Amino acid sequence: MWGAIIGDIVGSVYEWDRIKTKDFEFFSPRGHFTDDAVCTAAVADVLLHDLPEAATLQKWCRRYPGVSYGGWFRQWIWHTSPEPYDSFGNGAAMRVSPAAYLNRDDLDAALAASDRVTAITHDHPEGMKGARATVHAIWLAFNGSDPADIRATITAEYAYDLTRTVDEIRPGYAFNETCQQTVPESITCALESASFEDAIRNAVSLGGDSDTVAAIAGPIAEALHGIPRAIEAEARERYLAGAPDITVVMGEMYGG
Repeated sequence: MWGAIIGDIVGSVYEWDRIKTKDFEFFSPRGHFTDDAVCTAAVADVLLHDLPEAATLQKWCRRYPGVSYGGWFRQWIWHTSPEPYDSFGNGAAMRVSPAAYLNRDDLDAALAASDRVTAITHDHPEGMKGARATVHAIWLAFNGSDPADIRATITAEYAYDLTRTVDEIRPGYAFNETCQQTVPESITCALESASFEDAIRNAVSLGGDSDTVAAIAGPIAEALHGIPRAIEAEARERYLAGAPDITVVMGEMYGG
């Protein structure tokens, strides 16, 4: 979903230069898409065209070899017989938003699609859970649930602690690449937001794995608030000009 890709671009500047404020330039000249955007596009391609999961993800990632993949995943991309590697990294959640978008009328189908594209790498129970919780939150938002209802459902279904506010999380939060320590925080950033842009600013301001936290919060916020046309257009035209395959599959997913 565009929410994930925009979150990835905005957060990319701060992944290794972390900040603890919401006051920053939203679209920086130093911004760029990373593995979050590539993997989101790959998942969209898999689900739109019923393609083989592992081979399609490998094909997309090999096309963009220099976009900051994690260590184990980087090895998986080039493996001739790719197998899941018991990961609970937040890569499970950052790429999975198309499962919710393409199954907005059927929660069971959305969760099954989440499992389908997650189990090929992140088959640890916490990896599977992180992806499912993300898809479930997006799906609820698309179907009219308000933030309080989403918070209650995700807490009950996935046992995530969503009681802290963004301001309470921020001071002690640090870089973390696990689902356990990024998915609840990302969901909170979206549920506490007043707009799509505000959700991305919340995510970056935590000072963690900024591009991925924003890529998880972004699609939930998109489902809650929508994305202003100007923000989507700037992401597409300014940052994805050299990646027409990403814009094509995103356009296909949105029916444009």
